[in-house]
Amino acid sequence: MTTSPAPALPAVRVVTIVFNPGTELDGFVDSLATATTAPVELVIVDNGSETEVTDRVAARVGARVIRDGRNRGYGGGANLGAADARQDWVVVANPDVIWEPGSLDILLTAAQRLPRAGSLGPALLNEDRSVYPSARELPSLTQGAGHAVLGKVWPGNPWTRAYHRRQESTGTERPAGWLSGACLLLRRTAFEAVGGFDTSYFMFFEDVDLGERLGRAGWANVYVPSAAVVHVGGVSWKARPARMISAHHTSAKQYLHRRYHRWYQWPVRVAISVGLGLREKVELRAAR
Repeated sequence: MTTSPAPALPAVRVVTIVFNPGTELDGFVDSLATATTAPVELVIVDNGSETEVTDRVAARVGARVIRDGRNRGYGGGANLGAADARQDWVVVANPDVIWEPGSLDILLTAAQRLPRAGSLGPALLNEDRSVYPSARELPSLTQGAGHAVLGKVWPGNPWTRAYHRRQESTGTERPAGWLSGACLLLRRTAFEAVGGFDTSYFMFFEDVDLGERLGRAGWANVYVPSAAVVHVGGVSWKARPARMISAHHTSAKQYLHRRYHRWYQWPVRVAISVGLGLREKVELRAAR
């Protein structure tokens, strides 16, 4: 008896956004080579000013480099990298991700059998192999705002406890409100239909916003834990912790204010502004 060959996987563009990268970029491209059997076009969007590592890695693996002299942030860089794609599928990923062998093939296979999937995300592993909660629900009025404001300064608060219970990762494929932008497979037509990432988020929360808009447009955000990547994490934070902390809080405030924009929700917006302001001061002091 003969076995039919597995159907060929679709071509994919992989976009990674870098800012003065180090050796993590080598790890990204080397692991990508074992992640899929599909045809891959690798695009590196360079938001930084130190070009040596990016150009060396790109020359070694035949990647295309895009730089226009501006730092567009994460979402803006991703949009730039995906702008002229003709493949049906686009990956957006941090350069400090290490792909597990076959992980992108698993995501592409899931994408082919899920016609309403607008985005798919793998299990995101920490360096110690623990699972980071990368497939989350959209924030509710009380839990999301309470966790955002108090999560770092009062970790045991009831809103954070309830929020974490809602975000607990399981080993089961399932829909989610949003998926981490650290590693995301996007259906190009869905991504383009919603306008890509909102570039008013320079960094952080652009993935939450994208997941919400995809969902409103009728697309599913699907968590596929049988695919896994290791996120080294903190590479950009370690060099510029104060700037990154402030950027995170600015984006959190923007997202939550937009989510609770109705006139009668102004007390919520005031509480969010005050709470996030206090939390930012605490985190900046600790970073120093």
